[in-house]
Amino acid sequence: MQILDIIEKKKQGFELSKEEIDYFVSGYTENRLPDYQISALLMAICLQSMTARETADLTAAMLNSGERMDLSKIQGITCDKHSTGGVGDKTTLALTPMVVACGARVAKMSGRGLGHTGGTLDKLEAIKGFNVQMSEEAFLNQVNTLGLAIIGQSKNLVPADKKLYALRDVTATVQSIPLIASSIMSKKLACGSDTILLDVKYGKGAFMPTPQKALELAEAMLDIGKHFHKDVRALISNMNEPLGFAIGNALEVKEAVETLKGKGPKDFLELCLCAGSQMLQQAKLAKDDTTARVMLLEVIENGKALDKLLDMVALQGGDSNQLKHVELLPQAAYTIDIPAKQTGYIHEIHALALGKLAMRLGAGRIRLEDNIDPAVGIVLHKKCADYVCEGETLATIHTQKKLSKEWLADFYAAYSIQSTAISKTPLVYKIIM
Repeated sequence: MQILDIIEKKKQGFELSKEEIDYFVSGYTENRLPDYQISALLMAICLQSMTARETADLTAAMLNSGERMDLSKIQGITCDKHSTGGVGDKTTLALTPMVVACGARVAKMSGRGLGHTGGTLDKLEAIKGFNVQMSEEAFLNQVNTLGLAIIGQSKNLVPADKKLYALRDVTATVQSIPLIASSIMSKKLACGSDTILLDVKYGKGAFMPTPQKALELAEAMLDIGKHFHKDVRALISNMNEPLGFAIGNALEVKEAVETLKGKGPKDFLELCLCAGSQMLQQAKLAKDDTTARVMLLEVIENGKALDKLLDMVALQGGDSNQLKHVELLPQAAYTIDIPAKQTGYIHEIHALALGKLAMRLGAGRIRLEDNIDPAVGIVLHKKCADYVCEGETLATIHTQKKLSKEWLADFYAAYSIQSTAISKTPLVYKIIM
């Protein structure tokens, strides 16, 4: 078998065999094939795409390149969720304690943020002492006793994806549905949970620009799930504006806590309820959406969901007192209110632009080895379709330094305020299963 023949075959638009896919994935992972040849193949895949069968075989080849988590010692159905990333997306911090308080088991491996998308591990590490690493035995025991553990992904989990993603990132081959779907699903399948809920985002702050493209990606991942006999569901959600009000690690932890107290933003709570209702049905704990929503709202009202988060933080070495008294979380040196320059209705808050502005404050990283500042970020006061008066505060900026004129100009450019009223775009476009 020759890699040149495989490249040529895909370049001509033909379907690759399972053996050919296994050959190039193992060859690249084991350093037998060079970057420049795999780059050519990745570009051919981007241009010619892959069939559902090829995508499933690519997922399997990456899945088999490393270790897999064995969750068979956990009692009951184990649940997992994955978001394709966005701005202000702190969903895991509120959603997982909610479903666990209803009786679900969540054994979750999460990642770090890169670019404008925040990472769950970075948010959790804004809590003093929180440990994202633990032994497999401790991880399984915590899920069995508490129902919830969130840790970093093992370095030996799907090494093929790590190598291929790094190459895609520098060869303009990230935007391919089969490559994205196989990358996400290989990691999720390696984590070993019985069920997977996918939150596939679209819009200006997401990888997928439109709900139709997000739906295409979700359906590709569901096809992979069916191939591996997994209960996989997906919701398509709007990321044209940031989720909730807070952007930035400690700020998002605070907002997640407020949501578990019943005081969170309406859009963020709604996403947690939509996602949570699907997870509870996957876990066979609720028969329908109505029943599940009642259960989720009850554990917020009686405090059990917040207790689960506090217990998880304490068990993983974190200072849970910071969640009981959120003013103890990291604080920035300055809080600066930014006023509206005109009166009208907010037609747009560009999520990507605000995510990049938060990154420039220090809330995100360009490279995985970069340090981030947990205290900095942006807290919105208004959302799309809201009416704002000139001089009224649009957002409060948490920063360690004064804001430059360039930063402020870019902030205002992220907003479109007009005289005509608009309707709020639904947060969840569709749920598929």
